[in-house]
Amino acid sequence: MAKLVECPCGSGKQYGECCGCFINAGESAPTAEALMRSRYTAYTLLDEDYLLATWHASTRPSKLGLAEELPTKWLGLEVKRHEQQDATHAIVEFVARYKVQGRAHRLHEVSRFVREEGRWFYVDGVIG
Repeated sequence: MAKLVECPCGSGKQYGECCGCFINAGESAPTAEALMRSRYTAYTLLDEDYLLATWHASTRPSKLGLAEELPTKWLGLEVKRHEQQDATHAIVEFVARYKVQGRAHRLHEVSRFVREEGRWFYVDGVIG
């Protein structure tokens, strides 16, 4: 039997009922916020395939190289705002906290998302 684990995205839900539905079960995230949370979780899991698959083709890098980077300890995610601009565009502002080599960092970003053929994709973001 699978161990119940709280989802890293900070929703308070179990991983399998939250981001696991998108990362492992292939379900489409219903909102840009849900996709952003699942992408944060994918970073905590070093799931480069999921990150690339949910990155819009117009801005997607060929690879991320997460395994080659210094180990990152993800500490938490706070969603500041989610704005559905129209049926196919949204923004999500968030702060992600993490440590690299014991040094604390925070990533504050306003991310743009687009919905195509019923699926949300990360386009890009402005770091604040």
